[in-house]
Amino acid sequence: MERINAWNTYDLEAQKACNSFAKDYMAFMDQSKTERECVDYFVNEAEKNGYRELGQLIREGAALQAGDKVYSVWMDKSLVLFRIGKEPFENGLNIIGAHIDSPRLDVKQNPLFEDTGIAYLDTHYYGGIKKYQYVTIPLALHGVVIKKSGETVIVNIGEDEDDPVFFVSDLLPHLAQEQMKKPAASAVEGEALDLIVGSKPLVIDAETKAGREGKETDAKDAVKKAILSILEMNYGISEEDFESAELEIVPAGRSREAGFDRSMILAYGQDDRACAYPSFRAHLEQEDIQRTSVVLLVDKEEIGSVGATGMQSRYFENALAEVMNLCGCYSELALRRTLANSCMLSSDVSAAFDPGYKSAFESKNSAYFGKGLSFNKFTGARGKSGSNDANAEYIAHLRSIFEEEDVVTQTSELGRVDVGGGGTIAYILALYGMNVIDCGVPVLSMHSPWEAISKADLFEALKGYKAFLKKASFRNM
Repeated sequence: MERINAWNTYDLEAQKACNSFAKDYMAFMDQSKTERECVDYFVNEAEKNGYRELGQLIREGAALQAGDKVYSVWMDKSLVLFRIGKEPFENGLNIIGAHIDSPRLDVKQNPLFEDTGIAYLDTHYYGGIKKYQYVTIPLALHGVVIKKSGETVIVNIGEDEDDPVFFVSDLLPHLAQEQMKKPAASAVEGEALDLIVGSKPLVIDAETKAGREGKETDAKDAVKKAILSILEMNYGISEEDFESAELEIVPAGRSREAGFDRSMILAYGQDDRACAYPSFRAHLEQEDIQRTSVVLLVDKEEIGSVGATGMQSRYFENALAEVMNLCGCYSELALRRTLANSCMLSSDVSAAFDPGYKSAFESKNSAYFGKGLSFNKFTGARGKSGSNDANAEYIAHLRSIFEEEDVVTQTSELGRVDVGGGGTIAYILALYGMNVIDCGVPVLSMHSPWEAISKADLFEALKGYKAFLKKASFRNM
């Protein structure tokens, strides 16, 4: 079955719109390298567009009605947005769900140490990474430090041109004979991913300077003390404050257009922000909706959707119950019917076919660059283990919508049957009995420090998500 290339469907006006949307997306990516930064960005944009915070509405005892816009943030790392439709909640919702966490290195709680005149931060990698890809590249430090007083110190170092960057060292090839014999998975050990943050000792007084009358020049942990002095002076942070910090180490630098034709985007964290951003924009740009629409932007997908901010938490269900209560239609039975009758797109990326690694893919059932929004009927691994397997009736309903709205789509699997595998949040929402399918942007070099997507696929995602929110109406009851 042949799939068309989306670029071949664009006139000059469509090409201009595609490139304009890509520019907006890149601006978002440059500001949003962590979950907290994503939430801050989305909340600011939502409030500009008339969304009101759920907790405040509850405190005011507000009454919601069709057309109202509501958002709810959970622990500053997950977000749900509602647009109240004209139809009763029990007819179901149209839900798009993406995740805003990405693979990276996290700073440990007791991280700062010195070894032979070099200061390090100890790290613990997060999500599925190839550890060797994180050595010798410029890295930035993002996150928050929460002091005992409750004060929040925001950290963002390594992105501005005048900022220093950080790095993880690697062994030179001349001495790496034994390292090079190891499998790629163990060539760089997780405990070796220590971030180099300094090398200049703290000078106590003139007598400690090198060469002065034979005096000892290397005071114990002098470089570590120098780093602590800088942290105290610039941020008011003490060593003990690392205990209540969430600091993420990510590739330093801005997203870039790629290729002579500028048809692609190279950036950190496109899994899954390449789906989160068009999901959010589609939600903002709706007009005159019938069914209540929801966008979920969640944390912790890369480690199993666990924890209070992951999709396995009840915060979405709780927020929906509160919204229904403000609309005057909450009951436990009404909530269950609403969820069961809902339609969902799990907007998560798919692996783009890579001609350099053909043996890992099954060419007839792979996603391709430029061929549009990709549907994965199932994910999981091997015999569909851990998968949500979407119903054919639901897929037919979506096919009809996307054809009517001229959205270019394709279908895919995540690699060869006994090679590939992966998970999304789809199976978690499916637990409510709703119809769910994975639907997102194909990505090259997924989970690497710099991932690549096609601008055309990003634009088709926006078109597809808007069409879904506008027209999806499939019900189970």
